[in-house]
Amino acid sequence: MTLQTTFYLSQIIGKKCFSPQGMMLGKLMDFLIDQATLSENEPEPVRPRVIAVKMKKGKDLKIFDFASFEIKKFKRKIHVICHEVKEISYDNLSTCLWLGQNILDKQIVDINGRKLVRVNDVRMVMIPSGTYAIAVDVGIEGLLRRIGIDRPLQTALDPLNISIPGKLILWDDIQAVDFSDASTKIKLSKSFSKLHTLHPSDLADIIEDMDKTARASLFASLDDEKAADVLEELEPKAQVDMVESLPIEKMADLLEKMPADEVADILDNLEEEKAIKLLDEMEKESSEEVRELLEYPDKAVGSIMTTDFHTFNEEMTVAGTLAEIRKLQPEPSNIYSIFVTDPNNRLISAISLMELVITDPDLQLKQFMKKNPVVVFDNDKVDSLAELFSSYNLLSIPVINKNNQLEGVVVVEDIVEDLLNRRKTK
Repeated sequence: MTLQTTFYLSQIIGKKCFSPQGMMLGKLMDFLIDQATLSENEPEPVRPRVIAVKMKKGKDLKIFDFASFEIKKFKRKIHVICHEVKEISYDNLSTCLWLGQNILDKQIVDINGRKLVRVNDVRMVMIPSGTYAIAVDVGIEGLLRRIGIDRPLQTALDPLNISIPGKLILWDDIQAVDFSDASTKIKLSKSFSKLHTLHPSDLADIIEDMDKTARASLFASLDDEKAADVLEELEPKAQVDMVESLPIEKMADLLEKMPADEVADILDNLEEEKAIKLLDEMEKESSEEVRELLEYPDKAVGSIMTTDFHTFNEEMTVAGTLAEIRKLQPEPSNIYSIFVTDPNNRLISAISLMELVITDPDLQLKQFMKKNPVVVFDNDKVDSLAELFSSYNLLSIPVINKNNQLEGVVVVEDIVEDLLNRRKTK
């Protein structure tokens, strides 16, 4: 039978520690956990182990090895005994983290819940192999425990058959994100590794709930591809914050990985001087696409169209077209339809991906495509789009200029708010 003692951080911080002979050695102020035990290659979850404690006696504040400490519970009271006092230096503990200082009251991400929560307490356990942090308490019960009224309040509520709501999140399902404290010496690439597994839209929601310092730390830890995807999902104000937090060179690299229409929207919300600097820093081809979009008036279709589309020759077969699409690996939203153009880029037809998939692979595009597709001009009003999408049940609409040349595409996601508003008024 495994012997174990479970307790909360709030229950032990401030407790007196005694020697086996009953001599008071000091008060426990904090626990140091070893981040190095959080190996990403372990097949089973590995909890962070307590390796040291911070103790205070009088005005002296010292750090002691935790190996000789013992924590016992007797009649709901916690007793701390130190069998051997061994002082250690914090200088050699750069991979470690103080629980009270760096986790308690800080923001964390509930990886499963995909949301930002505040740590009210830390659940811990002592077993023969060591003492570990196993969960965090983010519920009301943890907050009441901190201020010492959880038990009296629960006693008062018992006759009413009401329980104080509690919520524990296992350590494996959390990720600390508030590292504004300069004394925290954790490398961001390791400390934020769990967050990198989240979908960009989930990460964007989390980032939007953070303060500016935490936002910048998390965003800077992402690789360029993930950062660009997250930036695209952020609300305009948060996008501006991110642009302001990074060097021009770094931000230009990220913008080059985003669709030109999304970049144009971001730059449109910046001060003109900052936008020009970013455009000048970007690669010429990417920069020119964005500049062209920025020339359109705000209410023109051209201002929201994407220039990421794919055109095909009418002589190509269905099989050849699908093979080319697989080779290009476009974003899903950029391939609702493929467009058939002549050598002068004049639009001939728009073929939905569904129609392409179910058609005989040996047929040429010209043998089944329908001419005169639904189109909009780049200078048309954005307000005209919702009715077209709704009337024709389209997912994308090609955008042409006065010469019938394909300039871009508007996808349904770009006007979904307008469509919802139309349905509410029907």
